[in-house]
Amino acid sequence: MRAIQYDEFGGYDVLRTVDVPVPVPADGQALVRLTFAGVNPLEETVRRGKLPAAAVKPLPIRPGGFGVGVLAEPGASGVPAGTRVILSGGRYGVGADGAWAEYIAVDPRHVVAVPDGVDDTAAAALTAATGHLTAYLALAELAGFRPGQTVLAPGVGGGVGQGGVDVARVLGAGAAITTATTTAKAERGRALGFEVIDLSTESLRDGVHRLTGGRGVDVVLDGVGGSVTGAALGALAVDGTLVSIGYAASTRTEIDVTDLIWKNTHIHGFRFALFTAEQINAANKQLLDLVARKEITPLVDRVFPLEQAAQAQRHLAEDGPFGRVLLAIRPS
Repeated sequence: MRAIQYDEFGGYDVLRTVDVPVPVPADGQALVRLTFAGVNPLEETVRRGKLPAAAVKPLPIRPGGFGVGVLAEPGASGVPAGTRVILSGGRYGVGADGAWAEYIAVDPRHVVAVPDGVDDTAAAALTAATGHLTAYLALAELAGFRPGQTVLAPGVGGGVGQGGVDVARVLGAGAAITTATTTAKAERGRALGFEVIDLSTESLRDGVHRLTGGRGVDVVLDGVGGSVTGAALGALAVDGTLVSIGYAASTRTEIDVTDLIWKNTHIHGFRFALFTAEQINAANKQLLDLVARKEITPLVDRVFPLEQAAQAQRHLAEDGPFGRVLLAIRPS
């Protein structure tokens, strides 16, 4: 089968297409024939060798944390062979071979059936960058979100920005706000019905003040980091919560400690390791149902063939895509 892997850490050029045997599932494992895989920021971090050695499987590494396909061998999953499934949870592409391949062997707990009303592209877009899943778990499990509260999810073009607004809306947020770094992106977001602060024309704090009547937001889902984190803390309402999810802009920020003290601010770090397989699967099932009912629509920026994985990674990291980046995996 065809797969993408690398034998050393480095730039995009270490990614290569290889011909390797189809995985033989271990006892109880399921085998999935993949149709699409997502391209995610974590894969860039792993490829560059930025994770601790103990967190990553020995080289070679086959990237790909999430994807969609057909269950070729059900193993102990309890799902019939031939069912379309997503990969739900696990450390694929980091601690085990990932989804940038024609087949993947997975823990039977890590497959969730895709409803008939959701096509493969939509299912892959939902799981790529895990923005919707992250937002759902962050709001429902970490932030103590209640209907009627206001949510800020910066970064309209990214997974957490788009997923955060979508999920906040369906959970009953009083307002769901995002940001854009350019007027063009702000206009694209507004055309989709998003409430967008254009950071090229006003500050994040000023925008939140304007949209909330000076009260601030109750929850921030921060997948951006850098200066946005400090500004977002300042935009919180009293007793507000910030969930730190990612650091696309930078791992460092500057904060005003009075934003913590006088607002009784709560801060949580987000990792999937905080949640059980059952929690992750339940959230993914709920999200797939929302896609089937057209209550959320994951956006796709571009689909690359598997062999162009390096170009896909570069596009995600450097071009600021508006929506998810996917790899199409066609049979040999």
